[in-house]
This record gives sequence, structure tokens and C-alpha cells, in this order.
Amino acid sequence: MRRVPATGDEKESLYVSLDRHRDAVLWKLDGLDEEQVRRRMTPSGTSLLGLVKHLACNEYGWFCETFGRGIETLWFDPEAGEDMSVEPDESTSKIVHFYGRSRTEADKVISELALDDVGTSWRGETVSMRWALIHMIEETARHAGHMDILRELVDGATGDHPPL
Repeated sequence: MRRVPATGDEKESLYVSLDRHRDAVLWKLDGLDEEQVRRRMTPSGTSLLGLVKHLACNEYGWFCETFGRGIETLWFDPEAGEDMSVEPDESTSKIVHFYGRSRTEADKVISELALDDVGTSWRGETVSMRWALIHMIEETARHAGHMDILRELVDGATGDHPPL
């Protein structure tokens, strides 16, 4: 796992920070079975796998859609809150691959644009790539923290990153 460079440029530092949190999200699923990753751990129904699905939607939304790139056709409706729930036909592999595809497409946009380039968010706001990166670092870190708590409740495992 890469570390945020202590003297890197701004874009590299922001990107590496995001990527470290993305990797932590996936690490939280390691070694768990289908029942464990799907287990609804809160009254609102939050599960480890549901958070990964949600983050995949956010990657596509904040990087691809905001900056005028297309996304794959979704098999669920995020506007109806279906990005946080996991249906019986949605395997861990399906959701993890979806997250991987969203990261790959987001990475293309991140690499192509400068930090000051702007796009239009789903709210109609003009946002810069810098803002989108900061927002996704916050979003991903927040949900990685949720996943850390859920993982501890599932099997006692804790930590924000695998040991180096």
C-alpha cells in the first residue's frame, strides 16, 4: 500500500490519499463470507457490501458524471436509495468488480484533468477536480471508518490498513 508522499505535489497527494482509503474499503471484506459481508449491522440496514456498492456509485457520480464522462448502465436505482442495499443476486464478486470498474473510470478522469478544471455536480453546482478529490477522500474515509466498526462487530478484526 502506497503512502501519501510527504513532499509530493498536491494532485499526487490527494490521489494517493483517496486510493489508500479505497484499498482500506476492500481490505475490510478480506476473509469474510457472503453472509458476513451482507449482514445488516445497524437499524438502517447498513452492511459492509452495501457500503462498497454506495462508494462505487459515488466514484462514478463525482468523477465521471460531474466531469461529463459516461458511466456504465446501472442495474439499480441510486436515487431510490438502492445503492446502499444488496439484493440476493448481487454477489460480493459482482459488487467488488463494480467498485473496481468505477475506480478505473474515475482514475482516468482524475489523470486527464487538472485540479482547477471544473464540472457540474448532480446538484447543479460548479465544482473543481480539487473539490471532487477532497470530497471523495472525505466520503471514502468516512465509510471506511464505518466499515472498520462493522468488521469489528462481525469478527473482531480492526485496523485502518493492512500492516506494511
